Amino acid sequence: MDQILVAENIVKNFGSFKALNNVSLQVPKGSIFGLLGPNGAGKTTFIRIINQITMPDEGLVWFDGKPLAPDDVHYIGYLPEERGLYKRMKIGEQALYLAQLKGMSKLEAKKKLKYWFDKFEIGPWWNKKVEELSKGMAQKLQFIITVLHEPKLLIFDEPFSGFDPINANLIKDEILNLRNQGASIIFSTHRMESVEELCEYIALIHQSNKVLDGKLLDIKKEFKTNTFEVALSAIDKGALQLDLKEKFEVSPASFKTLDDDLKLNIRLHNGNTSSDLIRYLNSKASITHYKEVIPSVSDIFIETVNQNS
Repeated sequence: MDQILVAENIVKNFGSFKALNNVSLQVPKGSIFGLLGPNGAGKTTFIRIINQITMPDEGLVWFDGKPLAPDDVHYIGYLPEERGLYKRMKIGEQALYLAQLKGMSKLEAKKKLKYWFDKFEIGPWWNKKVEELSKGMAQKLQFIITVLHEPKLLIFDEPFSGFDPINANLIKDEILNLRNQGASIIFSTHRMESVEELCEYIALIHQSNKVLDGKLLDIKKEFKTNTFEVALSAIDKGALQLDLKEKFEVSPASFKTLDDDLKLNIRLHNGNTSSDLIRYLNSKASITHYKEVIPSVSDIFIETVNQNS
């Protein structure tokens, strides 16, 4: 797959503090790429380098097959975590101004702004000032300004901040639509459930170092532990649990079921397969629930950070 962005061995220092230490990343075209990490890990510094707000001390950034150049700002849309709108400026006037800074003509910007304002139901607010908007409406405006010029690469830093669940879903759907229309997206957030829903690739930066990256499905396969979540209906639950412990690694589980079943996590060893486990359980009890435990992005995040601390 072609890459929209390639960062090679990026180093950035602020005095004696190393914000990024030899970080290399590749963002495939047409993908949603999750850039993850604890606070202070170096994510924002990396994003600022892509936007040429600051420059790396070492390393190279390639954009769409060429070295990143000043004019590439017209092909990148950036929604920062700290929103930056002029509070006393009318929102329509401000949106037009910022669109023209991105290289759009006034006529083209007006046409596209009408489409987005109607879609997000903020058309009647064209002549209102930003300070008159609710936080959610101001966030909608900032999102529109970010995507209006149809950039090749979109960078969203905590895009759901300030949104209620309905509007968060609206923005999520628009992000997916933009991806489906060919945009490439870097998505930075602490909301791991959003990463689960949206991202195909992830990278994790911790203490200025990249400690994990790749296709999310492949990473999940690497982190899974061959553990199965089961619920069993049996007359003597205690005896059944002791029996299972002789053959498998067994621990209590806390998921919900409709009945008062024996709930366990069972980890397979010694070449045992899922089919072997099902056959054995069927010989001992009635299976009411059975599911492989797939590690969540949150599980992977916590385990990787702890391992690298």
